[in-house]
Amino acid sequence: QVQLVESGGASVQAGGSLKLSCVTSRAIFTSCGMGWDRQISGQERDLIATFSTDGKEFYAESVKGRFIISRDNAEKTIDLQMNSLTPEDTAMYYCVADCPQSGSPNPRRYWGQGTQVTVSS
Repeated sequence: QVQLVESGGASVQAGGSLKLSCVTSRAIFTSCGMGWDRQISGQERDLIATFSTDGKEFYAESVKGRFIISRDNAEKTIDLQMNSLTPEDTAMYYCVADCPQSGSPNPRRYWGQGTQVTVSS
């Protein structure tokens, strides 16, 4: 039922920019908090950016000032603009949705399949 379709992953040079997009359903787009995780090879997934339904943004310190999360209402996507990329940003990037659950105070988290970003020196 929950669809999270990611695109935009690519190989780029250090200092370059890349834009990732996540397409989801109308219900998820409207009702769920959205964001992006990433997983560096051999490490656990980390939450790097979120965009709540209230319009508040969160960024991990590792990407703050370089990455920008946004909501595109025309395309119904959650985008991640990545600037000043470094080799340390090489990772699999995942779209994430935190959705309300009936009868539970805690949201349920869903992930997309991921898109690979590789940054070369």
